[in-house]
Amino acid sequence: MVALRLIRLIESHGNQISETLTKRMLSSKRTTDLQKVSEAELLSSLQGLLEHLSEWLLMKTDNDVEQRYHDMGARRSRLGVSLSDSCWALMMTKECLWEFLQKQGFLHNPIELYGEIELLSLLDQFFDRALGYMAEGYEESARTNADKRRQKPRELNPVAFAP
Repeated sequence: MVALRLIRLIESHGNQISETLTKRMLSSKRTTDLQKVSEAELLSSLQGLLEHLSEWLLMKTDNDVEQRYHDMGARRSRLGVSLSDSCWALMMTKECLWEFLQKQGFLHNPIELYGEIELLSLLDQFFDRALGYMAEGYEESARTNADKRRQKPRELNPVAFAP
């Protein structure tokens, strides 16, 4: 499978891609809220994904993707990272992978082209699901936090009742 060979190429360059992508995310005007997440955490998360991309694309279930990205969305919400910045970060990840594959420039025949199209389809499906689950986790966490703030008993200010 040509797509698997391309996935393995990404995995073997996972550290390099992760470092480049982390720098992009922390310097982009579209993802300024990601500065609330430590650089080490961003880098580690990206490395974990890219170094095991074949597992995420070919072996992990939809429930696995849901769990990881639902949790990520909830964590970003608790940290005060905007949903739009979180969405941009996922889109930047997908775009960075596409750029990496294009720079490799080894598509010489229709079979290699088909393999790249197959991989891009797998990446699209994965990142579309990740985006949806992340947004769900984010919104659920935001609602829960808002409910907690509303339910918190208010303390009486004795000065407000002074004559």
